[in-house]
Amino acid sequence: MSVRHALLALLSEGPKIGLKLRDEFEQRTGDVWPLNVGQVYTTLQRLERDGLIVANGGDDGPQKDYRITDEGRLEVDAWLHTPPSVIPPRDELVIKVLVALGVPGVDVPAVLQSHRRRLVELMQAYTTLKEDAVDDMRVALVVDAELFRLDALIRWLDSADARVRAMANAPRSDASTQASLVTRRTIRVVT
Repeated sequence: MSVRHALLALLSEGPKIGLKLRDEFEQRTGDVWPLNVGQVYTTLQRLERDGLIVANGGDDGPQKDYRITDEGRLEVDAWLHTPPSVIPPRDELVIKVLVALGVPGVDVPAVLQSHRRRLVELMQAYTTLKEDAVDDMRVALVVDAELFRLDALIRWLDSADARVRAMANAPRSDASTQASLVTRRTIRVVT
């Protein structure tokens, strides 16, 4: 998520001080992604350095207003219309599972099920949050995004579990060959 671009978008509505930007960001994202005020002011300094915003007034204090420049407006427009990167992030869960596959003595299906249980608990909590926030579209959209993300992870865990169990039941030479082919194909797809 680009805090830089989100702050620029908020400034496109009119001048604001840093604390107001932080509050509006948190309110608009359903209070799901809290921002440290230091991060806000550091980002504002960089935006100002890059010519995307200007500070109103000569005061160097934290209460000065910031406003977007024409260059900043172009940056916001480009950000809003550019799809996110298709390069997958380094997902800690995926890394754990891939590493666990090679660690002697690790019960990989147990690892997968442990993570699956936790993700199901999170989905239940988000579903409750969604039911409690029926009238807040921002919260509903954030919760929907998280529910879909968690659902995808659970499906991936189920698929991984089925593959691991099938691999464990396959003759050893076939399993090693299959794992090697998958690794080579994956590397080619990612690079």
